[in-house]
Amino acid sequence: MGYLMVKYKQKLFFVIVLVALIASCIVTIKPARASADSWETKESMPTARDALGVAVVDGKIYAIGGMITGGEAVDNNEVYDPLTDTWEKKSSVPSIVESFGIAVYNNLIHVIGGGWGFFVDPHGSFHAVYNPETDTWKAKTAMPTPRDLMDANVVDGKIYVISGATNNYGDKTNVTEVYDTATDTWTTKTPIPTPVAGYASAVVDKKIYVIGGILPSTPPKGTTTNLTQIYDTESDTWSYGAPIPTNISSAAAGATTGVFAPKRIHVLGTDKHYVYDPEADTWTTATAMPTPRSGLAVAVINDTLYTIGGSNGVCFTANEQYTPSGYIPEFPSWIILPLFLTATLVVAIYRKKLSKTSNPSFILGD
Repeated sequence: MGYLMVKYKQKLFFVIVLVALIASCIVTIKPARASADSWETKESMPTARDALGVAVVDGKIYAIGGMITGGEAVDNNEVYDPLTDTWEKKSSVPSIVESFGIAVYNNLIHVIGGGWGFFVDPHGSFHAVYNPETDTWKAKTAMPTPRDLMDANVVDGKIYVISGATNNYGDKTNVTEVYDTATDTWTTKTPIPTPVAGYASAVVDKKIYVIGGILPSTPPKGTTTNLTQIYDTESDTWSYGAPIPTNISSAAAGATTGVFAPKRIHVLGTDKHYVYDPEADTWTTATAMPTPRSGLAVAVINDTLYTIGGSNGVCFTANEQYTPSGYIPEFPSWIILPLFLTATLVVAIYRKKLSKTSNPSFILGD
Protein backbone atom coordinates (compact mmCIF):
# COMPACT_ATOMS: atom_id res chain seq x y z
CA MET A 1 0.00 0.00 0.00
CA GLY A 2 2.88 2.34 0.78
CA TYR A 3 4.35 1.57 -2.65
CA LEU A 4 1.06 2.49 -4.34
CA MET A 5 0.92 5.73 -2.38
CA VAL A 6 4.42 6.65 -3.58
CA LYS A 7 3.45 5.92 -7.19
CA TYR A 8 0.30 8.01 -6.76
CA LYS A 9 2.30 10.96 -5.48
CA GLN A 10 4.84 10.61 -8.28
CA LYS A 11 2.16 10.72 -10.96
CA LEU A 12 0.36 13.60 -9.28
CA PHE A 13 3.66 15.45 -9.14
CA PHE A 14 4.13 14.77 -12.87
CA VAL A 15 0.73 16.31 -13.66
CA ILE A 16 1.50 19.43 -11.61
CA VAL A 17 4.93 19.86 -13.19
CA LEU A 18 3.53 19.46 -16.71
CA VAL A 19 0.82 22.07 -16.16
CA ALA A 20 3.36 24.41 -14.54
CA LEU A 21 5.72 24.05 -17.50
CA ILE A 22 2.96 24.90 -19.96
CA ALA A 23 1.94 27.89 -17.87
CA SER A 24 5.55 29.09 -17.67
CA CYS A 25 5.75 28.90 -21.46
CA ILE A 26 2.72 31.17 -21.68
CA VAL A 27 4.29 33.68 -19.33
CA THR A 28 7.50 33.54 -21.34
CA ILE A 29 5.64 34.08 -24.60
CA LYS A 30 3.56 37.03 -23.46
CA PRO A 31 6.25 39.75 -23.24
CA ALA A 32 7.68 38.60 -26.57
CA ARG A 33 4.34 39.33 -28.22
CA ALA A 34 4.20 42.88 -26.86
CA SER A 35 5.47 45.85 -28.81
CA ALA A 36 6.17 48.42 -26.13
CA ASP A 37 6.02 52.22 -26.58
CA SER A 38 4.88 51.91 -30.19
CA TRP A 39 2.15 53.18 -32.49
CA GLU A 40 0.02 51.50 -35.14
CA THR A 41 -2.22 53.22 -37.68
CA LYS A 42 -5.82 51.99 -37.71
CA GLU A 43 -8.78 52.55 -40.01
CA SER A 44 -9.50 56.28 -40.29
CA MET A 45 -12.61 57.84 -38.77
CA PRO A 46 -15.18 58.57 -41.52
CA THR A 47 -15.64 62.26 -40.61
CA ALA A 48 -12.62 64.52 -40.06
CA ARG A 49 -13.16 66.57 -36.89
CA ASP A 50 -11.67 67.90 -33.68
CA ALA A 51 -13.17 68.94 -30.32
CA LEU A 52 -15.03 65.61 -30.34
CA GLY A 53 -15.66 63.18 -27.52
CA VAL A 54 -15.03 59.44 -27.42
CA ALA A 55 -16.42 56.76 -25.12
CA VAL A 56 -15.91 53.00 -24.82
CA VAL A 57 -18.81 50.57 -24.41
CA ASP A 58 -18.42 46.79 -24.83
CA GLY A 59 -15.01 47.19 -26.40
CA LYS A 60 -16.20 49.61 -29.09
CA ILE A 61 -15.27 53.30 -29.38
CA TYR A 62 -18.02 55.85 -30.02
CA ALA A 63 -16.78 59.12 -31.59
CA ILE A 64 -19.40 61.80 -30.97
CA GLY A 65 -19.85 65.42 -32.05
CA GLY A 66 -16.98 67.79 -32.68
CA MET A 67 -16.10 70.46 -35.24
CA ILE A 68 -15.18 70.10 -38.89
CA THR A 69 -12.59 72.30 -40.59
CA GLY A 70 -13.85 75.88 -40.49
CA GLY A 71 -15.32 75.66 -36.98
CA GLU A 72 -18.80 74.26 -37.68
CA ALA A 73 -20.13 71.90 -35.01
CA VAL A 74 -21.59 68.53 -36.03
CA ASP A 75 -23.94 65.90 -34.60
CA ASN A 76 -22.02 62.85 -35.86
CA ASN A 77 -22.00 59.57 -33.96
CA GLU A 78 -19.64 56.99 -35.44
CA VAL A 79 -18.54 53.75 -33.78
CA TYR A 80 -15.23 51.95 -34.22
CA ASP A 81 -14.78 48.22 -33.65
CA PRO A 82 -11.12 47.41 -32.90
CA LEU A 83 -11.68 43.70 -33.54
CA THR A 84 -12.70 44.27 -37.17
CA ASP A 85 -10.94 47.63 -37.63
CA THR A 86 -14.12 49.09 -39.10
CA TRP A 87 -16.40 52.10 -38.55
CA GLU A 88 -20.18 52.34 -38.58
CA LYS A 89 -22.55 55.30 -38.45
CA LYS A 90 -25.00 55.46 -35.54
CA SER A 91 -27.92 57.64 -34.45
CA SER A 92 -26.93 61.32 -34.47
CA VAL A 93 -26.69 63.48 -31.35
CA PRO A 94 -29.94 65.44 -30.74
CA SER A 95 -27.93 68.67 -31.09
CA ILE A 96 -24.76 69.76 -32.83
CA VAL A 97 -22.15 69.91 -30.10
CA GLU A 98 -18.40 70.32 -29.59
CA SER A 99 -15.90 70.72 -26.74
CA PHE A 100 -18.22 68.92 -24.31
CA GLY A 101 -17.79 66.47 -21.46
CA ILE A 102 -18.38 62.78 -22.13
CA ALA A 103 -18.60 59.88 -19.67
CA VAL A 104 -19.83 56.28 -19.52
CA TYR A 105 -21.73 54.65 -16.70
CA ASN A 106 -23.69 51.37 -16.89
CA ASN A 107 -22.98 51.21 -20.63
CA LEU A 108 -24.75 54.54 -21.20
CA ILE A 109 -22.86 57.47 -22.73
CA HIS A 110 -23.49 60.90 -21.19
CA VAL A 111 -22.83 63.98 -23.36
CA ILE A 112 -22.74 67.10 -21.19
CA GLY A 113 -22.38 70.81 -21.95
CA GLY A 114 -20.32 72.00 -24.90
CA GLY A 115 -20.65 74.62 -27.59
CA TRP A 116 -22.35 74.91 -30.98
CA GLY A 117 -19.38 75.89 -33.08
CA PHE A 118 -16.40 78.18 -32.94
CA PHE A 119 -18.31 81.42 -33.52
CA VAL A 120 -21.45 80.60 -31.54
CA ASP A 121 -22.22 81.92 -28.06
CA PRO A 122 -23.48 81.33 -25.37
CA HIS A 123 -22.34 77.90 -24.25
CA GLY A 124 -24.52 75.02 -23.19
CA SER A 125 -25.95 73.09 -20.29
CA PHE A 126 -26.91 70.33 -22.75
CA HIS A 127 -27.18 66.84 -21.28
CA ALA A 128 -28.29 63.76 -23.17
CA VAL A 129 -27.57 60.07 -22.74
CA TYR A 130 -26.97 57.58 -25.54
CA ASN A 131 -27.82 53.89 -25.28
CA PRO A 132 -25.63 51.92 -27.71
CA GLU A 133 -27.77 48.80 -27.33
CA THR A 134 -30.91 50.53 -28.63
CA ASP A 135 -29.10 53.25 -30.64
CA THR A 136 -31.30 55.90 -29.01
CA TRP A 137 -30.84 59.21 -27.19
CA LYS A 138 -32.65 60.51 -24.10
CA ALA A 139 -32.57 63.94 -22.46
CA LYS A 140 -31.33 64.26 -18.88
CA THR A 141 -31.27 67.06 -16.31
CA ALA A 142 -29.22 69.96 -17.64
CA MET A 143 -25.92 70.95 -16.06
CA PRO A 144 -26.40 73.96 -13.72
CA THR A 145 -23.48 76.01 -15.12
CA PRO A 146 -23.46 76.30 -18.95
CA ARG A 147 -19.92 75.83 -20.31
CA ASP A 148 -17.63 74.07 -22.73
CA LEU A 149 -13.95 73.10 -22.98
CA MET A 150 -14.22 70.84 -19.95
CA ASP A 151 -14.14 67.09 -19.25
CA ALA A 152 -16.47 64.71 -17.47
CA ASN A 153 -15.17 61.86 -15.29
CA VAL A 154 -17.00 59.01 -13.55
CA VAL A 155 -16.31 57.85 -10.00
CA ASP A 156 -18.68 55.52 -8.12
CA GLY A 157 -21.70 56.20 -10.29
CA LYS A 158 -21.30 59.97 -10.21
CA ILE A 159 -20.13 62.19 -13.07
CA TYR A 160 -17.81 65.06 -12.15
CA VAL A 161 -17.68 68.10 -14.45
CA ILE A 162 -14.93 70.53 -13.48
CA SER A 163 -14.19 74.13 -14.54
CA GLY A 164 -14.38 75.10 -18.24
CA ALA A 165 -15.21 78.21 -20.30
CA THR A 166 -18.46 80.12 -19.92
CA ASN A 167 -18.25 82.24 -23.08
CA ASN A 168 -16.15 82.99 -26.16
CA TYR A 169 -14.29 85.81 -24.39
CA GLY A 170 -12.13 83.46 -22.37
CA ASP A 171 -13.96 83.65 -19.06
CA LYS A 172 -13.50 80.52 -16.97
CA THR A 173 -15.50 79.09 -14.09
CA ASN A 174 -14.05 77.29 -11.09
CA VAL A 175 -17.14 75.19 -10.33
CA THR A 176 -17.11 71.48 -9.62
CA GLU A 177 -20.54 70.06 -10.36
CA VAL A 178 -21.50 66.42 -9.82
CA TYR A 179 -24.27 64.48 -11.54
CA ASP A 180 -25.85 61.54 -9.71
CA THR A 181 -26.78 58.91 -12.30
CA ALA A 182 -29.20 57.25 -9.87
CA THR A 183 -31.30 60.34 -9.11
CA ASP A 184 -30.75 62.47 -12.26
CA THR A 185 -29.72 65.41 -10.06
CA TRP A 186 -26.75 67.78 -9.75
CA THR A 187 -24.84 68.96 -6.67
CA THR A 188 -21.94 71.36 -6.17
CA LYS A 189 -18.59 70.42 -4.66
CA THR A 190 -15.38 72.24 -3.73
CA PRO A 191 -14.23 74.55 -6.57
CA ILE A 192 -10.98 73.90 -8.42
CA PRO A 193 -8.14 76.11 -7.07
CA THR A 194 -7.15 77.46 -10.50
CA PRO A 195 -9.93 77.56 -13.13
CA VAL A 196 -8.89 76.22 -16.52
CA ALA A 197 -10.46 75.31 -19.85
CA GLY A 198 -9.27 72.95 -22.56
CA TYR A 199 -7.41 70.79 -20.06
CA ALA A 200 -6.72 67.05 -20.11
CA SER A 201 -8.02 64.81 -17.34
CA ALA A 202 -8.21 61.22 -16.13
CA VAL A 203 -9.25 59.21 -13.07
CA VAL A 204 -6.89 57.03 -11.03
CA ASP A 205 -7.92 55.48 -7.70
CA LYS A 206 -10.96 57.77 -7.28
CA LYS A 207 -8.87 60.90 -7.83
CA ILE A 208 -9.42 63.18 -10.82
CA TYR A 209 -6.29 64.67 -12.38
CA VAL A 210 -6.83 67.99 -14.19
CA ILE A 211 -3.75 68.69 -16.29
CA GLY A 212 -2.73 71.85 -18.10
CA GLY A 213 -5.35 74.01 -19.81
CA ILE A 214 -6.01 77.67 -20.53
CA LEU A 215 -6.07 80.16 -17.66
CA PRO A 216 -8.74 82.89 -17.18
CA SER A 217 -8.79 85.73 -19.71
CA THR A 218 -7.46 88.45 -17.41
CA PRO A 219 -4.65 88.57 -16.70
CA PRO A 220 -3.30 87.34 -19.13
CA LYS A 221 -5.66 86.25 -21.90
CA GLY A 222 -5.14 82.84 -23.42
CA THR A 223 -2.16 81.81 -21.31
CA THR A 224 -1.71 78.05 -20.96
CA THR A 225 -0.48 76.35 -17.81
CA ASN A 226 1.46 73.27 -16.72
CA LEU A 227 -0.49 72.73 -13.49
CA THR A 228 -1.50 69.28 -12.29
CA GLN A 229 -4.54 69.77 -10.05
CA ILE A 230 -5.83 66.71 -8.19
CA TYR A 231 -9.35 66.31 -6.87
CA ASP A 232 -10.01 63.65 -4.23
CA THR A 233 -13.63 62.59 -4.71
CA GLU A 234 -13.79 60.90 -1.31
CA SER A 235 -12.61 63.88 0.76
CA ASP A 236 -13.87 66.63 -1.60
CA THR A 237 -10.46 68.32 -1.46
CA TRP A 238 -7.92 69.60 -3.97
CA SER A 239 -4.13 69.30 -4.08
CA TYR A 240 -1.34 69.80 -6.59
CA GLY A 241 0.86 67.23 -8.27
CA ALA A 242 4.14 67.69 -10.12
CA PRO A 243 3.59 70.08 -13.06
CA ILE A 244 3.59 68.60 -16.55
CA PRO A 245 6.93 69.47 -18.26
CA THR A 246 5.33 71.85 -20.80
CA ASN A 247 2.44 74.30 -20.69
CA ILE A 248 -0.27 72.48 -22.62
CA SER A 249 -3.88 72.87 -23.74
CA SER A 250 -6.29 71.17 -26.17
CA ALA A 251 -4.58 67.89 -25.30
CA ALA A 252 -6.27 64.64 -24.26
CA ALA A 253 -5.50 62.07 -21.61
CA GLY A 254 -6.12 58.39 -20.94
CA ALA A 255 -5.30 56.28 -17.90
CA THR A 256 -3.94 52.74 -17.96
CA THR A 257 -5.11 50.55 -15.11
CA GLY A 258 -2.13 48.44 -14.11
CA VAL A 259 -3.73 45.24 -15.46
CA PHE A 260 -1.94 44.98 -18.81
CA ALA A 261 0.25 48.09 -18.52
CA PRO A 262 1.62 50.06 -15.56
CA LYS A 263 -0.87 52.42 -13.89
CA ARG A 264 -0.15 55.73 -15.65
CA ILE A 265 -1.82 58.80 -17.16
CA HIS A 266 -0.87 59.49 -20.78
CA VAL A 267 -1.27 63.09 -21.98
CA LEU A 268 -1.14 63.62 -25.74
CA GLY A 269 -1.28 66.77 -27.83
CA THR A 270 0.54 68.28 -30.82
CA ASP A 271 3.91 66.47 -30.90
CA LYS A 272 3.99 65.80 -27.15
CA HIS A 273 3.40 62.58 -25.22
CA TYR A 274 3.90 62.81 -21.48
CA VAL A 275 3.37 59.99 -18.99
CA TYR A 276 2.49 60.63 -15.34
CA ASP A 277 3.04 58.14 -12.52
CA PRO A 278 0.46 59.03 -9.83
CA GLU A 279 2.19 57.01 -7.13
CA ALA A 280 5.64 58.53 -7.68
CA ASP A 281 4.25 61.95 -8.75
CA THR A 282 6.69 62.09 -11.66
CA TRP A 283 6.54 62.76 -15.39
CA THR A 284 8.39 61.03 -18.23
CA THR A 285 8.16 61.22 -22.02
CA ALA A 286 7.04 58.55 -24.47
CA THR A 287 6.94 58.17 -28.24
CA ALA A 288 4.81 60.90 -29.84
CA MET A 289 1.80 60.27 -32.06
CA PRO A 290 2.62 59.63 -35.73
CA THR A 291 0.17 62.45 -36.62
CA PRO A 292 0.84 65.56 -34.49
CA ARG A 293 -2.44 67.28 -33.59
CA SER A 294 -4.48 68.99 -30.90
CA GLY A 295 -8.19 68.86 -30.14
CA LEU A 296 -8.07 65.07 -30.34
CA ALA A 297 -9.80 62.48 -28.15
CA VAL A 298 -8.33 59.45 -26.38
CA ALA A 299 -10.00 56.10 -25.68
CA VAL A 300 -8.50 53.26 -23.63
CA ILE A 301 -9.27 49.57 -24.23
CA ASN A 302 -7.40 46.89 -22.27
CA ASP A 303 -4.67 49.43 -21.46
CA THR A 304 -3.97 50.33 -25.08
CA LEU A 305 -4.73 53.90 -26.17
CA TYR A 306 -6.52 55.09 -29.30
CA THR A 307 -6.01 58.71 -30.38
CA ILE A 308 -8.85 59.82 -32.63
CA GLY A 309 -9.47 62.98 -34.67
CA GLY A 310 -7.90 66.35 -33.92
CA SER A 311 -6.49 69.13 -36.08
CA ASN A 312 -3.51 71.32 -36.85
CA GLY A 313 -5.59 73.96 -38.61
CA VAL A 314 -7.22 71.27 -40.76
CA CYS A 315 -9.21 68.49 -39.13
CA PHE A 316 -8.01 64.88 -39.23
CA THR A 317 -9.63 61.48 -39.51
CA ALA A 318 -6.60 59.93 -37.78
CA ASN A 319 -7.06 56.83 -35.64
CA GLU A 320 -3.80 55.63 -34.09
CA GLN A 321 -3.27 52.93 -31.46
CA TYR A 322 -0.56 53.14 -28.81
CA THR A 323 0.93 50.23 -26.86
CA PRO A 324 2.51 51.51 -23.61
CA SER A 325 5.87 50.53 -22.20
CA GLY A 326 5.62 47.49 -19.95
CA TYR A 327 2.53 46.25 -21.74
CA ILE A 328 1.66 42.56 -21.36
CA PRO A 329 -0.93 41.24 -23.80
CA GLU A 330 -4.06 39.47 -22.67
CA PHE A 331 -3.83 35.73 -21.99
CA PRO A 332 -3.41 34.23 -25.47
CA SER A 333 -6.64 32.49 -26.41
CA TRP A 334 -4.86 30.08 -28.76
CA ILE A 335 -3.14 28.32 -25.82
CA ILE A 336 -6.27 27.73 -23.71
CA LEU A 337 -7.56 24.72 -25.66
CA PRO A 338 -4.19 22.90 -25.93
CA LEU A 339 -3.58 23.47 -22.22
CA PHE A 340 -7.00 22.09 -21.31
CA LEU A 341 -6.67 19.06 -23.58
CA THR A 342 -3.18 18.25 -22.31
CA ALA A 343 -4.19 18.42 -18.67
CA THR A 344 -7.34 16.35 -19.35
CA LEU A 345 -5.35 13.69 -21.22
CA VAL A 346 -2.72 13.36 -18.50
CA VAL A 347 -5.34 13.05 -15.77
CA ALA A 348 -7.28 10.45 -17.79
CA ILE A 349 -4.15 8.33 -18.34
CA TYR A 350 -3.27 8.57 -14.67
CA ARG A 351 -6.75 7.54 -13.54
CA LYS A 352 -6.76 4.58 -15.95
CA LYS A 353 -3.44 3.26 -14.68
CA LEU A 354 -4.39 3.83 -11.07
CA SER A 355 -7.65 1.93 -11.46
CA LYS A 356 -5.71 -1.14 -12.60
CA THR A 357 -3.53 -1.24 -9.50
CA SER A 358 -5.78 -0.34 -6.61
CA ASN A 359 -8.89 1.37 -5.36
CA PRO A 360 -8.12 5.14 -5.45
CA SER A 361 -10.38 5.90 -2.55
CA PHE A 362 -8.62 3.31 -0.43
CA ILE A 363 -5.19 4.70 -1.30
CA LEU A 364 -6.25 8.27 -0.56
CA GLY A 365 -7.73 7.26 2.72
CA ASP A 366 -4.61 5.40 3.85
